[in-house]
Amino acid sequence: MATTVNAIQKTFLASPYFAVIGASKDQNKYGTKVLNWYKARSFNVTPVHPKEKELEGLQTLSSLGGLPSPKETSISIITPPKVTLGILEQAKGLSIPALWLQPGAEDEAVVEYIKANGLSDRVIYGGPCILVEGDNIVRSLL
Repeated sequence: MATTVNAIQKTFLASPYFAVIGASKDQNKYGTKVLNWYKARSFNVTPVHPKEKELEGLQTLSSLGGLPSPKETSISIITPPKVTLGILEQAKGLSIPALWLQPGAEDEAVVEYIKANGLSDRVIYGGPCILVEGDNIVRSLL
């Protein structure tokens, strides 16, 4: 039986660590809004950015490979689909337990990669947004 989106969301938000890929210096961009969602809720979150050293007062990592506990880190992805594909490849190699592709981070090639590589049970995609649904999921875990 396929894992439901709700089950993956609960697994995602039950992680002790989080990373956000797609945040920037622009506070109006959704990547930064997602990063600030975690910060506002006191989650242990790390932004991942190839160039910036710090975002929203948090030290960044330049790549997923720098995560100290990748097998315990859920990742929010707010990137263009071509970038998302590379992130999924890295995440698979690091055994990331759950990934949440925010709306617009996937296309047909990304969905095909998810299905072809056995990631359907740990990737949320196709529309749900943590900014909309996250608080309700957190409450359901209490």
